[in-house]
Amino acid sequence: MMLGAVLVLGVTLLALADEPAPEQATQPVVPEHPTYQQILAVFADADRPMRTRDLCQALDLPVVPKNTEGIRSKLKRLVSHGILAETEPGLFTQPHP
Repeated sequence: MMLGAVLVLGVTLLALADEPAPEQATQPVVPEHPTYQQILAVFADADRPMRTRDLCQALDLPVVPKNTEGIRSKLKRLVSHGILAETEPGLFTQPHP
């Protein structure tokens, strides 16, 4: 009896695997931390790609390793979410549709 239930479950799973995947959400999810909102506001006003040091200055942060590494980490996270693009190493911009 247990074998029949497993077999039915296996057939059901195979049937679900054959169905096309539902559409993924097209809007990337922006992390909720306020710094991400500030970064995106700077990029919304910027007319050029920016480096981490430029962004620290735009956010009125001292350009020290602690701040640049923190901002770089956040920029890389935004790139991984598809919100920003890194056109060359260390140069970040908003992706163009």
